Amino acid sequence: MLITCPFCFARLDRGRIAFRCAGRPGRGGCEAELDETLARYLGSPAAASLPPVFSVRRPGRRADCPYCGHSTGWRACPECHNRLPAEYCANPGKIVALVGAKGAGKSTYIAVLLHELTNRVGAELDASLVACDDRTIARYKRDFARPLYGEHRLLATTQPAAAEPRDPLVYLLTRTVPGRLRSRTVSLTLVLFDTAGEDLRSRESTETHLRYLNAADAIIFLLDPLELPGAKPALSGPARARGGVNAADPDSDPINVISRVTELLRDRSGSGRLKVPVAVAISKIDALREGMDARSALHRARTPSGTLDLDDREAVHEQVRALLEEWQAAMVDRYLRQHFTDFGLFGLSALGEIPAADEVSPGGIRPYRVEDPLLWLLYRFGMIRGVRG
Repeated sequence: MLITCPFCFARLDRGRIAFRCAGRPGRGGCEAELDETLARYLGSPAAASLPPVFSVRRPGRRADCPYCGHSTGWRACPECHNRLPAEYCANPGKIVALVGAKGAGKSTYIAVLLHELTNRVGAELDASLVACDDRTIARYKRDFARPLYGEHRLLATTQPAAAEPRDPLVYLLTRTVPGRLRSRTVSLTLVLFDTAGEDLRSRESTETHLRYLNAADAIIFLLDPLELPGAKPALSGPARARGGVNAADPDSDPINVISRVTELLRDRSGSGRLKVPVAVAISKIDALREGMDARSALHRARTPSGTLDLDDREAVHEQVRALLEEWQAAMVDRYLRQHFTDFGLFGLSALGEIPAADEVSPGGIRPYRVEDPLLWLLYRFGMIRGVRG
């Protein structure tokens, strides 16, 4: 069975997984040395002094270092020498790419989605979400949780990959599934990548910095309604004042972002419609709800059930399709139908209210349907059931 390294995206047979010595200098273990392979990946030797990497004939959960004889469970990618979490090797991993133009709210979406999966949505699904490695723990706390939930300030714009290489966020999602005779547990490794809007400005930049798109099992596109010219009349006053920031930048146009990513995906799939599931979500939907019909599917919250309500899913999809038509952005829907076999349209709000200046609204964070795209993908991945009625 093949797995994809969540760092360099090499496709690996499980029999090729390498190990890194655990070290233990002074007790007969290997000393740290410069790992040139890891240093090339990191772009710096600063954090690449570690005990050596080695290969074994039949990788198991542990292996004996051929240099010092000590046992180690530290698995590593043979191509980039990054550590592979044990859970990632043991459970089927799904790489979810999150893309969108600058200012679409990608970082905020990730922060709130993971918070909801840990709390409200996790309780609904009877699921636990656990970070698979120390780098994920450190990055989520530093870049997402502390500023947004601890300091109540908006997140900084994601830096381009060329200026600041980013590690993926790797989580193990485990849920208890009730059965007729007994319950069972199912697990899935989620690898989340967020993309700076600048990384989508040119095909060259996309190919250089977004190689993970070729390895993605699913894609979530975030579209900023504040940047859709046709939606401007429907925006609330505060939202209208914050919109139009990227109006002069054609690379921030939603259809240009989607088409550029589609071109890259086409390189791996050839002709025909692409089979990778694509969730296209209008973010900041709170800025538009006042102008929607009171009977709109986006005016009602999703009913928690631990399943995917297929009737609700179809109603939201059609509502967003109608909104795109109304906002003179129907080309987005037409393009998706022409190029993808499986896509869904969504409307969500990570914060629940247009923020004031650079701080979270005094009313706090009140996410609305932020989990919808991921629940749809979990349904596609076989992690939850779909029901009607």
